[in-house]
Amino acid sequence: MSNVITPTPPMRSTLATRQSRLIAGFADHRRLPDDVFWLKENAELLGILSTTGTDLGSDALTPFNTFYEHIEDRLRFFPQYYRFLISVCLDLENLGLTGDTGTALCAWAAQEGLAEAELSDLQRAEARRLLARREAGSLQDAALDARLHHFIDRSDTFTMPNKKAAYELTHIVFYLSEYGKCDPQVSAQAVLSLEFAGLLAYLDQNMDLLAEVCAALRFAGHTPSPIWEVAVISAHEACVIVADPDSDLNDHYHEYLVTGWAAQVAGVQAFAADVPIGPLRFARPSVPVGALGIMSERIFEMGQTRSGDWHHMRGHVVPYLGPDEHNVLASAEQSSEHFEAFFEGFARAGAV
Repeated sequence: MSNVITPTPPMRSTLATRQSRLIAGFADHRRLPDDVFWLKENAELLGILSTTGTDLGSDALTPFNTFYEHIEDRLRFFPQYYRFLISVCLDLENLGLTGDTGTALCAWAAQEGLAEAELSDLQRAEARRLLARREAGSLQDAALDARLHHFIDRSDTFTMPNKKAAYELTHIVFYLSEYGKCDPQVSAQAVLSLEFAGLLAYLDQNMDLLAEVCAALRFAGHTPSPIWEVAVISAHEACVIVADPDSDLNDHYHEYLVTGWAAQVAGVQAFAADVPIGPLRFARPSVPVGALGIMSERIFEMGQTRSGDWHHMRGHVVPYLGPDEHNVLASAEQSSEHFEAFFEGFARAGAV
């Protein structure tokens, strides 16, 4: 008779447990509510849970009770953070927290004209969407819509590395589509802009941005490249969550959230990683090396001899890439029929 005891593998936590721990980790353990980054992180988490129609357990939102009770006072004292505060409040209510404070917040923000202090059309569009969620404002603003569409229709903008512009592109589509609830009525040029932004993100192996591009494409009624979505889902599944109060807060939390969100938008289950109790930190142990930096350096060094013709330039770029960078480039070429058009803008040969 054998006395060997086979260890029983630990039971996997339930979805409800993981959701509750994730919420508590952000609400109670990463930062303090007086920190604007607490507002940012929790607004992002709650926004994803809300837009995906997450059904939370009855006690999951308990960590926000005290904050919610005093949120009206916070808004009146910190009106400069009105978009974060209203977003958190509305999403808490949409997710099941009892109360109607959001209506009062939106009415006060509209009365005070807080959106009129915005310099950015992107922020005006966000404010418009937030206030309209509680009927404190109208979604109809033809002039604003025209400027937003003009920005996203200029595809040349998105052939050049500019993360700020790329994130503004994706968020404009999010706001115009009500996060997938309606047709954003974007043009073919705007879809091309998303394709170009996706190619840049993939070449850079920036899974955070690529996830947003994939979600925006689906909200615009288009299916992203399978190569891109597989990369996004793989990055999400590779993320490891630990409870460590001494680790750097400059971690991969946003990448974990948006890659999981993009996976859900694509109909793939996500957020399956075990979530410990306590101050959460998010890490991706192995981050692939992108090809974008070396490509850009090599093309710049070529000066007047560079060309926007990818077939001509490929042989001048590939020898400088290592195996990982070469694989990324080859996959990028396969991922989009618009790669050559993208490269023509990326090369900036006409600027020499």
